[in-house]
Amino acid sequence: MKHWLVKSEPDKYSWDAFTAEDGTAWTGVRNYQARNNLNLMQPGDLVLFYHSVSEKAVVGVAEVAAPAAPDATAEAGSPWVAVRLRPVQRLPRPVSLAQLKADERLRELALLRQSRLSVLPVRPEEFDAVLALGTK
Repeated sequence: MKHWLVKSEPDKYSWDAFTAEDGTAWTGVRNYQARNNLNLMQPGDLVLFYHSVSEKAVVGVAEVAAPAAPDATAEAGSPWVAVRLRPVQRLPRPVSLAQLKADERLRELALLRQSRLSVLPVRPEEFDAVLALGTK
């Protein structure tokens, strides 16, 4: 099993909307590196759900429910893909970007090194550290 982080602007698609719909196809990714990460996702992989822009915090955990398939919002024949995600749990406490930056265990976290990428890999020990921060 691999671990990931996806970013969403809460005023456009929040954790609450995601859970109300019981998941979604993660569409609209138009960056090649992020697309490559979507292609690597497999059912059962766990995903940190990050509210970007205004909140800047990890707010929940999702699971990959279906592997990459053509993105229905993209032009036919394009290289863009989407995965199906479903919610697992809201974190008891959101983990802010400031907390992520301050934690020595997360100094190599891809989010802190490639902040503009919307789909990022997370090492297992980083995933566990974020969960620990969100459940303190």
